[in-house]
Amino acid sequence: MTPRVWFVVESGTDVRLVEGMATRWPLTVVARRIVGGREISQSTTAGFDLQVGPPSFIPFGVHVAIRIMTNRRCIDLIVMQGYGVAALCGNLAARLAGIPIVMLVCSPTEAYYACRRLDSSGRPFRRLEWAGLRLLAAINARVGRRYVVLSEYLASVVRGHGTARGVDVIPVYGIDAAVFGPSAEPREQVRRRLGLPTNPGLIFFSSRIAPEKDPDTLLAAIAALRRAGRDVRILHRSGGHAEFVRRASAHGLHDAVIAGPAIPPGPELANYYRASDVCVQASREEGLGFSPLEALACGVPVVAAAVGGLRETIVDGHTGWTYAAGDAGALAHAIAHALDDPTEARRRTELGRALVARQYERDAVFARFEGVVRSMVPAASPHDTPLAASF
Repeated sequence: MTPRVWFVVESGTDVRLVEGMATRWPLTVVARRIVGGREISQSTTAGFDLQVGPPSFIPFGVHVAIRIMTNRRCIDLIVMQGYGVAALCGNLAARLAGIPIVMLVCSPTEAYYACRRLDSSGRPFRRLEWAGLRLLAAINARVGRRYVVLSEYLASVVRGHGTARGVDVIPVYGIDAAVFGPSAEPREQVRRRLGLPTNPGLIFFSSRIAPEKDPDTLLAAIAALRRAGRDVRILHRSGGHAEFVRRASAHGLHDAVIAGPAIPPGPELANYYRASDVCVQASREEGLGFSPLEALACGVPVVAAAVGGLRETIVDGHTGWTYAAGDAGALAHAIAHALDDPTEARRRTELGRALVARQYERDAVFARFEGVVRSMVPAASPHDTPLAASF
C-alpha cells in the first residue's frame, strides 16, 4: 500500500523536502500562510495538493485540527513540522482520529527565538513568548508519538523537552549527488560564465537574514580582511539579499558584495558554489546547515560557526574550519587560512565531501525516512474513502 501522507507546515518549508515526499507518496501539504513570504521556499512542479490556512498561529492550529478530523478517513499518516501550536492541535486531533503522526524537527525553535536578544533586525525578544515556546515544546513531547530530526543536536533538543518516544536522526532532503559535485571546468571559466569577477577571494554566503544567522560577524570579518589588503568579496544569494546589502553598506562594504535573490537548489546554485573560493556559514544557532554540505559536495572549502548541528559536519582540522560564534577576528583568520593554503583546503574538503556522500546523500536519507513512514502505517489501511473536498 502507498500511504497517503499529509504534511503540516507551520512556518514555511524547503522545496526539496516537499518534492522528496511528493515523489514517494500521494501528498497533501497544509501550510500556514506566510504574509510577505513563501509557504514553500521555491516554486515546484511536483504533483501534490497545497492547502494554505490562516496566517495567525492559533487560528491555523484550529484549522489543522478541523482539517484532520474532516478528512480522517483519507489520511494514512501525518508529518508535522516543528513543535508549536499547529503540532499540538495536530497531535491531539490525530489521536482522536486514530491516525499515526510523526513530528519532523528541522530547527530548535526556542533557541532560534532566543537569538533575537543578539540581533539588530529589530525583531523583539519577549520573555513570555519564549516561555510559551518552551511550554509548547514540553507538551508536544508528552502527547507526540515519534520524532524525526535532522541532527544529533536536534535529537538532544527534543529529548530535553522530555519526550520518552522514539527519535530518528535522518537529515531529510539530503544532498543530490547528481546536482552537487565538483566542476569539470576551471573555476575562472565558471565565473566568466556567471558574470563574476575572476580574481580569487570570492566568499559564498547564502543564509537568509534572520536572528539565528549572523551576517554582521561575517561582514566585520570581511571588512578586517579588506583593511589588511585582501581583495575579498561576498557572493550572497538569498531572499533577504536587499537587507544584506544594506547591512554591508553600514560596514563600509557596499562595493564588496555581489547579491541577488535566492536560487533554487539545482544546477545553477551548484555553479555558484563552484565559482566560490570558500563557503561561510555564519550562525548563532543551527539545526544542521545544508549550505556547507552542498559546498563540500561541490569541492568548496567551508568555514562555519561551531554551533548546533554544524559541529557534527564541519570539524576543525578535518572537514573544514570553525570559529566561535560572533568572533569576527577568528572568522577572518579562518577565511585567510582557507584561501592561503590550497593544499590543506583541498584535503579538508575531500574529507568533507566523503562525509556528505556517506551520510547525507539524498536518495539514501529519503529511503530511511520512507522506512519510518511505512513502519508507522498499517499494511492495509482502513481508510478507503476518496479524498474529501476542501473544508
